[in-house]
Amino acid sequence: MPNNTIDLIEPTPKLHSRKCKLIAYLLRIFLQFTTFVTALIVWYFYDYFFAIATLILTFVIMGIIRSKLRNDVIPPSQREYQYNDKGIADWYTAKEICNDELEQKIEKL
Repeated sequence: MPNNTIDLIEPTPKLHSRKCKLIAYLLRIFLQFTTFVTALIVWYFYDYFFAIATLILTFVIMGIIRSKLRNDVIPPSQREYQYNDKGIADWYTAKEICNDELEQKIEKL
């Protein structure tokens, strides 16, 4: 008999403290804009040829960082879904950095 159960999807964690929200926001800005900022800095100091090469290289490096963060914290059953930078930053901040605050709230319940 086939198993017709639907796996429950864990929602993206909500951050409650100001510190956690700030960390998630900074991580999101880092993931979104590091590629372009690095290329602009290289273009300013060197040449557009080096800037294009840096843009491609940092695009690959940021993709690796983004996938590493994503695979570290998102449950295995949900990894096939697409997550934007905000979602990845929220998951990472909630699971790795602000995990102790979450445990304290669970203990109060």
